[in-house]
Amino acid sequence: MVYQIKDDINEIINRLEKESISFKDKIILVSGGAGFLGSWVCDVLIKQGATCICLDNLSSGSFSNIIHLMDKKNFRFINHDISKPIYFGFSNYPNSVCVGDIKKIDIVLHMASRASPFEFKEHPISILKSNTLGTMNALGITKSHNALFFYTSTSETYGNPPDEAIPTPESYFGNVNPVGPRSCYDESKRAGEAFVKAYELQHKIRTKIVRIFNTSGPRIRHGPEFGRVVPNFIHQALNDEDITVFGNGSQTRSFTYVVDEIEGILKFVYNKEAIGEVINLGTEKEYTILELANLIRDLTNSKSKIIFKSLPIDDPVRRSPDISKAKKILNWEPKTSLKEALEKTISWFKDNE
Repeated sequence: MVYQIKDDINEIINRLEKESISFKDKIILVSGGAGFLGSWVCDVLIKQGATCICLDNLSSGSFSNIIHLMDKKNFRFINHDISKPIYFGFSNYPNSVCVGDIKKIDIVLHMASRASPFEFKEHPISILKSNTLGTMNALGITKSHNALFFYTSTSETYGNPPDEAIPTPESYFGNVNPVGPRSCYDESKRAGEAFVKAYELQHKIRTKIVRIFNTSGPRIRHGPEFGRVVPNFIHQALNDEDITVFGNGSQTRSFTYVVDEIEGILKFVYNKEAIGEVINLGTEKEYTILELANLIRDLTNSKSKIIFKSLPIDDPVRRSPDISKAKKILNWEPKTSLKEALEKTISWFKDNE
């Protein structure tokens, strides 16, 4: 198949416009806007006629994800680490970073954070800062502009739920190891949610929190140093390398295609009745990691062998969301099958690796 990202961007826009959802003329700050999900959000916002301020220090984002937007009048890229203070329009602090010509921001989407499991060991402090100090800084911007704040949290806040908490509802408080190898991400995202709630309570900021489950698609980072299962399997299969499955492959995940995820995110941002809500976005269908490996091998006609390695510490046994809240409040559920999602992602990998 011939795959074009612009076709998927148009699909998201068509879905939104069917429900009269548009961000035209809004001024929106996207931290982590050069990342995997952030860049898709920027694409949709720009095409809908919003002014999009993409803030990213490119530590995990990629300039290649946004280079096609650089000549757009309604797009602005600012190279900055959100864990360090930044002000828009004015600042009372001497020697602070201030973008003086941006006087008004309507919506802040805080999407900045490394999220790849293998980076938890290499960059734990950066991850902690993005989701704590970064969240506080983004909330400060929101407060000063009386904007709407949207925080991209994660299913990892649930840790390793017992079977009776699968599918996992937003009301589940989590089973997380605070001193384990994943804690820099799991606990900082949980702390980030606490920051959001604190600003909501004390400063009456309008806030929304999404907990994102496994999402993949074009632009997702790939390579053995990141430890992300879908891009790693595709890379290995396309190169006829051994496909490395951790444990016996019986652990499950729910895989959402990026188009469905971005649609859900933007429907949530737009929804005026969802202020203060926490909502899961993901697909209810569970697949074992071994099923995923076999499917990718089949779709790529690969000669790869599947090999097994030791399961990482605290790796979740099952991961599946309860999305009844998203269905009710947002009228949202995923539409793309895993097979179709993988076919598109594989096609993109063939053109872009």
